[in-house]
Amino acid sequence: MLAEPPPSLRSATTSIPAAKGRRPTDPRAPEGYWRRLLPVLAVLALLTRLPSFRHPLWSPDEGYLAVQARLLASGGTLYTTVVDRKPPLLPWLYEAAFAVCGDGSLGPLRLAAIAAQLLTALALASTARRRWGDGAGRAAGVLYLLVSVGLNPEDAQAATFEVFMLPFTAAAVRCADRGHFTRAGLAVAGACLTKQTGGAVLLPVLWLAWHHPRPLRTSLLRTGVGLAAPVLAVALSTGPSRFLFWTVTGSAAYASFTGSELHVLARGLTNTLILAAGCAGLLPPVVRVLRIARTGAGDLWLWLIASAGAVLLGFHFFGHYYLQLIPPLVLLATGALQILPAPRLTSALSTCACACALFLVWGVLAPRPELAHSERLAAAVEARTTPTERVLVWGIHPETYWLARRAPASRYLTAGLLTNYSGGRDGPQVGEKYGVDGAWPVFRTELADRPPALVVDDSRGKPFAPDRLPTLRRFLAARYERSAVVDGAVFYVRADRPSPGRT
Repeated sequence: MLAEPPPSLRSATTSIPAAKGRRPTDPRAPEGYWRRLLPVLAVLALLTRLPSFRHPLWSPDEGYLAVQARLLASGGTLYTTVVDRKPPLLPWLYEAAFAVCGDGSLGPLRLAAIAAQLLTALALASTARRRWGDGAGRAAGVLYLLVSVGLNPEDAQAATFEVFMLPFTAAAVRCADRGHFTRAGLAVAGACLTKQTGGAVLLPVLWLAWHHPRPLRTSLLRTGVGLAAPVLAVALSTGPSRFLFWTVTGSAAYASFTGSELHVLARGLTNTLILAAGCAGLLPPVVRVLRIARTGAGDLWLWLIASAGAVLLGFHFFGHYYLQLIPPLVLLATGALQILPAPRLTSALSTCACACALFLVWGVLAPRPELAHSERLAAAVEARTTPTERVLVWGIHPETYWLARRAPASRYLTAGLLTNYSGGRDGPQVGEKYGVDGAWPVFRTELADRPPALVVDDSRGKPFAPDRLPTLRRFLAARYERSAVVDGAVFYVRADRPSPGRT
């Protein structure tokens, strides 16, 4: 049996429900409220992402997007000559940033990521303010930005899919909370078109539609139109069958749990513990209120559960997946703090600030050995080729192409797309037959029509090494000569390459 809550908490439990019993905000000064809060959140968003400017790249995902953007800018076609398992919004954003600011730096994308985090914080603050008052709005915005960096810096500071997906998810809940279901559907579409798992936010949107006074049929229709229109437009612009294949049906092997189960589960446990440390100020109030009261915030719990399902989907548990959990957790904690004594809010803010400081120090001081490796390879590739020559980097670090300023010889920018290793698998489901369906015939044609001037085998003993792949092994044996070893990677030059290009 649960302990009887103190009188102060018993009398306050009715203030927490998400759809009923909201505290009214002051309608006379909404502009003043946001005019004061916006600068605070903007400065905090900048401070929490300052470490992102320390390195040219934080993750292979950033490298992949950068190479995609260059290929698109040079006339490539998405899902035809430029491919990935992701929706198109972020590659298009990278392409646009490169077109405006040049393609030699990700600085503009770092600024865009700051803006994305600020927009997420504002949307959460707006939702919390509507439900629980002005103070809750301020708390939600600040708490979100403090805990948004509570992961490995490689996951939290990179300008990748989840960071740009979160403003759409927060906006979807905000719009649905106000009964603006067409806008909510548009926001869900934006989340899905940034990363597929952004669609998890549709569940709390539907919950809010169910509980809204407007007829359910009308709310569902408006949500469906808002969601379907952008998705259909993008599918038509990129080719419906190709869009469906690369974003949904072509990832069956990648999403399998078979292979490296212990490794993947250990990664999941590690990242869960890291996130728990980053959210140390949020978890106690949520747990405390769960023990003493019904929160009534069913949509927020559904959002958190759906986001947890999105993290589980595919069974990879990469750290950046966990970013999706933070917005609903922040709102739940903010709601919980409204029925707890005031010192609990101070404690939560202090704890989150301390955790944030530790993660920022980690971001500033943490070494990036894989980036250093890619930089050494890129320098060697640049020295051994001309700007017009194509190269093949057989590995899982597509950033080498971007750093070397050399075009890839294949549309498949990592060995993972051709072997299924991109999910971190090191077990039985790695090899030619586990690659993306139909990829190897296309790959063979690419190599035959335009053989790369240089092949870099960056497998370094991993299961996708060329000697385990008959097609690639025969191709290298027939047409290439081993020329050098750079930082563990083996360089092969084409046997018929003109001697002035050789080293």
